[in-house]
Amino acid sequence: MSCSPYLVGLVGQGVRPSLTPALHMAEGRANGLDYVYRTIDLNHLGLAAGQIGEILRWARALGFNALNVTHPCKRLVIPHLDTIVDDAAELGAVNTVVFESDRTVGYNTDAPGFSTGFVEGLPGAAIANVILLGAGGAGAAVGHALLALGAEHLTVVDLDVDRAVALAGELAERHRGAHVDASAYDKLSVLLPHSDGVVHCTPTGMADHPGMPFDAALLHPALWVADIVYRPLNTALLTVARNVGCRTLDGGYMAVHQATTAFELITGITPDAERMSRHFRHLAG
Repeated sequence: MSCSPYLVGLVGQGVRPSLTPALHMAEGRANGLDYVYRTIDLNHLGLAAGQIGEILRWARALGFNALNVTHPCKRLVIPHLDTIVDDAAELGAVNTVVFESDRTVGYNTDAPGFSTGFVEGLPGAAIANVILLGAGGAGAAVGHALLALGAEHLTVVDLDVDRAVALAGELAERHRGAHVDASAYDKLSVLLPHSDGVVHCTPTGMADHPGMPFDAALLHPALWVADIVYRPLNTALLTVARNVGCRTLDGGYMAVHQATTAFELITGITPDAERMSRHFRHLAG
């Protein structure tokens, strides 16, 4: 095992309260690594998202091994990378950048993170007909994961219908065997009664965006409900869904498993996912 120190950062807006640094550093210590993880909060530092190319150059010059990248830089970072692995290129979004000796490589760990968490947290869940709520970068990754898992019919719903249509087209192009379409928010009352499950991929329910993403009356016991929000873990949506009798999946599953994948990409060491999950839930609680 290498004893070389690791310096890693998280770049994005409003990332100072993130649990990711503590999660990574605890797993680093458990593996005997000198592992330091810092946030690079664009808001706090007065930096624009468009400066992500400069931030990459600064990070490499300052000796960083890698950066995790979050909103709103996941797409903006791509032109500044030497190499992008296939999944990240297909999704058009990068959330992990590794500085190798001669190149800068971009990865996306969101899709495998959701996929692994879904299988773990909702084993055997039906995915013949699924609603994807939110067509942003996270929604793109989750949609890719659901279709890779075998979803037969995926409907993308977003307040911006044009964005939903665009994402549905991209997903349909990559997953030719599935039926992917788009719909408007006001059609949820028609869609949800006939769906196996819904994945919520918007900021609604976060500590600074409280509330429900849709009318609670649309929930029914035959529906499973997944939320990618993890602060809080028990969002209003999941709380109501459990009361209705739905199976649920909280955002901690995706958060942990995307972090385990990123940790391995950065260090070459396979982390203990169960240990990371326990630590994450302790931090989140």
